[in-house]
Amino acid sequence: MKDGFIKVAACTPEIQVADVDFNVDKIISQLEKCREESVKVAVFPELCITGYTCQDLFFQNALLDKAMDGVVKIAKTTADSDMLVAVGVPVRANGKLYNCAAVIQDGEVRAFVPKTHLPNYNEFYEARHFAPYRGECAAIDLREYGQLEFIPPMEQTVFVCEEIPELVVGFELCEDLWVADPVSNYLAKAGATLICNLSASDEVIGKDSYRRQLVSNQSARLVAGYIYCSAGDGESTQDMVFSGHNIIAENGSILAESRLFENGITISEIDFKKLAFERRKISTYPASAEWDYSSKDSGFLDKDNISRERFSLEMGETALTRKIAKTPFIPSNQAERNERCHLILQMQSHGLMKRIAHTHSKTVVIGISGGLDSTLALLVCVMAMDLLKRPHTDIVAVTMPCFGTTKRTRSNAEILCDALGVTFREVDISKAVLQHFEDIGHDFNDHSVVFENGQARERTKVLMNIANQVSGMVVGTGDLSELALGWATYNGDHMSMYGVNTSIPKTLVRHIVQYYGDTCTSDTLRDVLYDILDTPVSPELLPTDESGTEMTQKTEDLVGPYELHDFFLYYGIRWGFEPSKVKRLAKYAFEGDYPDEVIDKWLKTFYRRFFSQQFKRSCLPDGAKIGSVTLSPRGDWRMPSDAVAKLWLEDIDK
Repeated sequence: MKDGFIKVAACTPEIQVADVDFNVDKIISQLEKCREESVKVAVFPELCITGYTCQDLFFQNALLDKAMDGVVKIAKTTADSDMLVAVGVPVRANGKLYNCAAVIQDGEVRAFVPKTHLPNYNEFYEARHFAPYRGECAAIDLREYGQLEFIPPMEQTVFVCEEIPELVVGFELCEDLWVADPVSNYLAKAGATLICNLSASDEVIGKDSYRRQLVSNQSARLVAGYIYCSAGDGESTQDMVFSGHNIIAENGSILAESRLFENGITISEIDFKKLAFERRKISTYPASAEWDYSSKDSGFLDKDNISRERFSLEMGETALTRKIAKTPFIPSNQAERNERCHLILQMQSHGLMKRIAHTHSKTVVIGISGGLDSTLALLVCVMAMDLLKRPHTDIVAVTMPCFGTTKRTRSNAEILCDALGVTFREVDISKAVLQHFEDIGHDFNDHSVVFENGQARERTKVLMNIANQVSGMVVGTGDLSELALGWATYNGDHMSMYGVNTSIPKTLVRHIVQYYGDTCTSDTLRDVLYDILDTPVSPELLPTDESGTEMTQKTEDLVGPYELHDFFLYYGIRWGFEPSKVKRLAKYAFEGDYPDEVIDKWLKTFYRRFFSQQFKRSCLPDGAKIGSVTLSPRGDWRMPSDAVAKLWLEDIDK
C-alpha cells in the first residue's frame, strides 16, 4: 500500500449452473491465487455462487440453503487473510429474495449489499425472482450455517479502510450502473473511492465497447477506481452467452481488461492517493460529510441509509504491474497520437487567430532558430493565417545568428521559411552584442550567464522593434518544459506578446512537428522538418567549433533529459505526488534506461529549478491552455516566487 497503491482483482471463475459446491471450490481456488498476488480487494461476478442463469430454480429452498452454506465456506477460508472479498449470492430477507453481494473479510461476512435496480426487459427477467432494494434493512443470521458468530446486515454499505483513509469501498450490482442514476453516484458522494460492480452482463455484438466506455466514463465522473467483474464460461447458454468481460479503471483510464471468453483473474493497482488528490482539487466535488439530499431528490438512497463500516488491511509495499508511461503526455497508440497532434495544432492556431484579429495586427513576428520550438510556433502562425485567409507573407520570421549559431540550424531556418512562403529576415546580432559587452565592460572570453543572456535579450529586443516596424505582434516560442525548469532568459526569450507553446511539453512538441511533417504535401517541407527533428536541442548561445558546424552546448547535457523532466512535471506537479513517489515511479517506468542515481540527480535538479524559477512564471505572457498541465499564473498554477524547496528535496532522499 506504499504511496497509495492497492492491488485489486476482478475474478471470473468457471461455474456450473446450480452446482454450489463446484462453484465455491472454483471461487476459493481463485482467492488463493489472489492471495499469492497480494491482492487486497477481490470481486467476483453476480450470483456466482449459484450461477446467474438459474431462473426458477431460485425459488428452490435447497439451492438457497446451499448458497448460504457456500458463503460460510468461502468466509471461513479467508480467516487468516485481510483481503476484502465480494461474491454474488441470492439472499432471503424480509420475506423476499434479494440479489446480493456478500462482502467477506477475515473469516466473517461483513454485510450483504443488495441490488437496487432489477432489469426486466429483453432477455432479463430478474423481477420474476428478486425484490429490488428500497432502503429496507435486515439481519441475516448465518450462525445456523456453520457457527459464524457475526450476524451481517443486509443494507447498502461503504467500507472505510482504517490504515488508508483514502480507500473507501462501495458495491453495486450490474444494472445499478446501467441506469440513468447509478447507485455508484450515491456511493461516491458517501465517500467511496473504489466502486466494485458484481455483474452478469451477457454478450451481444458491440456491447463490449459500450461496457468499456460505461465503466471508463463512470470512473472519470466519480473520480474513482472501478472494478467491473462479469460472469463468464459456465453460465447457461440456453438464451444468452457470457464473456467474462472484466475491467479495472481509474479516473477514466482503463488499467487492465480481460480478453472476452477467457475466464480468469484480472489484476492491477489503483492509486487512491491520486484519486484523493484530484477530488480535493475539484472544488465542485461533494464532500461526503456534507452530503444531504431531501427524500424528493434522492429517493431511498441518502446519507442516513448508506452505513459506514471499518475494515483493516495489513500494510506493506504493493508491487506494481500496471503500466506507467515514460511519456505521459503522449498517447501510445499511433492513431490516437495523430488525432491528439491534429487537435493541438487546431487549438494553438485558433487561439492565435483570435489574438491577431483582436489586436488588428498586420503581421506576426517570430524568431526562427532552426530548432523544434520555433518550428512548431511558425507552423501554428501559418495555420492561423490560413484560418484568417491571409497570406503567409504576413508572417515575419527573423533569424538572428550569433556566436553559437551553426550552419545547419541557420540553413534549416531559411529552408523552412522558404517552404512555408513566409517573409524571411536575417539580422546578425553579433556586432550589437559585442558593442553591448563593451558598453558594460564584459570580457568576450568570459562565457558566463552574462555572455548567454546578452544574446537572448538582444534577440527579443530585435523582435519587439521589428514588430513595431511592421505593425505586428511577437509570437513566443518557449514550451511548458522550459517554463517548468525556468530554462528561459528573463525578459529575453521569456517574453513575447502571445505564447503558443506555453502548454506544450517538450516531448510532445517533437511529436506534433513529426505529425505535421508526416502529413504535409511538400517534400521540401517534410525533409527540413525531419532534419530539424534530428537536430539536438540547444539554445546555441556558446560559440561553435571553428568550422561552425558543431554545437558546443546541448540543453539536455545541462539540465537533464526532457523525457525525465516531463515525467517529473506530470506526476509531481499535475498529480501532486511526493518526490519519493515520483522517484519510485520513474525508476519503475525507466528501468534499464537510466541508473537510479541519474534519476535522483535530475529529480533534484527539477525541484530546485522548479522552485527557484517561479518568478519567471509569475509574469508570463498570455497563451492558451492546451492540456491538463499548465503553469500560467492566471490559470492552473499559483505559487509564491519565494517558496522553499526544502521539504521536497528532503523527501527525495527519504
